[in-house]
Amino acid sequence: MCGIAGLLGPSAGDERLLEAMAGPIRHRGPDAGGVWADREAGIGLAHRRLAIVDLSPQGAQPMVSSNGRYVLSYNGEVYNHRDLRAELDAASATPDGGWRGHSDTETLAEGIAHWGLTATLERAAGMFAIAVWDRETRTLSLVRDRFGEKPLYYGWIGKDLAFASELKSLRILPGFVGEIDREAVAGLCARSYIPAPLSIYRGIFKLLPGCILEVTPAAATRTEPPRVGEAGQGLRLTRYYDYPAVVAAGLADPIASESDALDAAEAALRQAIADQAVADVPVGAFLSGGFDSSTVVALYQQVSGRPVRTYSIGFTEAGFDEAPHAKAVAAHLGTEHHELYVTPHEAMEVLPLLPSMYDEPFADSSQIPTYLVSRFAKAGVTVALTGDGGDELFGGYNRHVIGPAMWKRLQPIPAGLRALGKPLGSLPQRWFELLVRNGPRGSGAARIAKGLRVATHAQGPDDIYRAFIDEWAFERSPVLGAAPVPDVPFSLAGASPAERMMVGDALGYLPDDILCKVDRASMAVSLETRVPFLDHRLAAVAARISIGMKIADGRGKLIIRKILDRHVPRELTDRPKAGFGIPVGEWLRGPLKSWADDLLSEERLRRDGLFDVAAIRGRYAEHQAGHRDSTVALWSILMFESWLDAQGSTGLSDAA
Repeated sequence: MCGIAGLLGPSAGDERLLEAMAGPIRHRGPDAGGVWADREAGIGLAHRRLAIVDLSPQGAQPMVSSNGRYVLSYNGEVYNHRDLRAELDAASATPDGGWRGHSDTETLAEGIAHWGLTATLERAAGMFAIAVWDRETRTLSLVRDRFGEKPLYYGWIGKDLAFASELKSLRILPGFVGEIDREAVAGLCARSYIPAPLSIYRGIFKLLPGCILEVTPAAATRTEPPRVGEAGQGLRLTRYYDYPAVVAAGLADPIASESDALDAAEAALRQAIADQAVADVPVGAFLSGGFDSSTVVALYQQVSGRPVRTYSIGFTEAGFDEAPHAKAVAAHLGTEHHELYVTPHEAMEVLPLLPSMYDEPFADSSQIPTYLVSRFAKAGVTVALTGDGGDELFGGYNRHVIGPAMWKRLQPIPAGLRALGKPLGSLPQRWFELLVRNGPRGSGAARIAKGLRVATHAQGPDDIYRAFIDEWAFERSPVLGAAPVPDVPFSLAGASPAERMMVGDALGYLPDDILCKVDRASMAVSLETRVPFLDHRLAAVAARISIGMKIADGRGKLIIRKILDRHVPRELTDRPKAGFGIPVGEWLRGPLKSWADDLLSEERLRRDGLFDVAAIRGRYAEHQAGHRDSTVALWSILMFESWLDAQGSTGLSDAA
């Protein structure tokens, strides 16, 4: 795992500037650093190295291919690189003089030299953000892995195209403006993250997963993100991996029986874990005790020659402590288990670190425990396998189960008749408290109120999905003058509502929330995380498993549950799905109340010039009174305001 940065343009020959760009991302690669520049061509690459495979200087970057044509700065891992080397050797494409070392970087460089960039990417199983300079055609190619495990930002700063693993490398450049993008703030408030290709800064973009951006020195400066398929004026954006097409191919060629599906999925996941467990440094795994992480650890223990090192954290608050479940699974599997209990005070101490850690506002509150477990694991390992990705591939989120069932009940009712109930959905939530006598304060009423809003506004299953992922769905947006947050566009004919929701999550929520959260939290402590569920070969198998084998009888992720049953007694894992969370909602009424009061004050919100103050203050008042749980909606705005404070200036003059 590493960090990359670079420039294409007049400033690219300044090696001190390239070194300065690499400095703020040293945490991504504390072991070594390097720069490569061609002043005449106007290209410069920088690299920070976290040595995982081939710890010797033979794996140092930026790396030049043996034929001298390609220069590579690369963040990530290619897990099947030994197989690719064997292919190259068999094709008589071994570098002149033999292989310099055994790094996957060298394999990638020589693969590009022999097969070309796209063909090499199609062969590679891994996670990566790559910058490749072709010295012959004078073309820079920026690449992001299939599902977006590794980040890559880019944009024009003055006359230079600048790119980096994190925004902090771009902010140090002379001429960086940092104008806040109003649409990005609207996306943050709706989804808790800023949807790609936007970043918090206007004119700075995230490269979309599975894409290659080719740029020449002749490319025109632009302030809007390029579209997939766009070509011209020295720039081209293409997609080398199309996940909806993979799902469509799977729907057209389903696995016939459940037993075959179980065997195929388990074999593909085991192979992915075996590949990802290879490193020249200590490797372990996160273990929450849930289905996904338990399945990864169970199969990892089978392919490991020693007890797997597993890590979990626990909290003292009732309903938020998953550590006992993880401990029970670890004991059954015989792992070398490590657990850490964290106090609320220790968790809250992470808050001031978040703006720098995430670089732009990010509001999934499980970012806090993710950082804590990463910091804990780093004391014993340099690489950790995670259970992320299983929900998107196998139907694990509640919305995959509840959303289609809701639409099935609503569809027979004429839209006009459903619309008559709209006034009920607009009633204050406290009116619904009379209907709810049990359960956590405000939670039942919140579900009733939101259910009414969805039922009376939704015109189809996509609207229902949008209501699940948008905290302000069918309500007044808290961002003044912002357009509705667009859905991730994709085409998938013949898919069920649940399958469409899963693909939507894989294209949006997964890279922009889940993978972003884990990458920044782990890399902040120089820990590499690997995600076996996102091996593209497993994704192809999952696509061939029918939705009825994944979701049935009000439960999701049945295939993963049944694979896990082969290795762990069901009584250790069979419980309702729980997020990796902390009681932020209660903290906002208690120990974090004064902090939230300040950041959400009327004066503060009006100063920003972005927000509908009445809408936000109304939600905050309802939350404090216990009439409505608005944790998610409020946390997004709190994270924005906290991030804004950390910048030292508002940057709002052009955005307001």
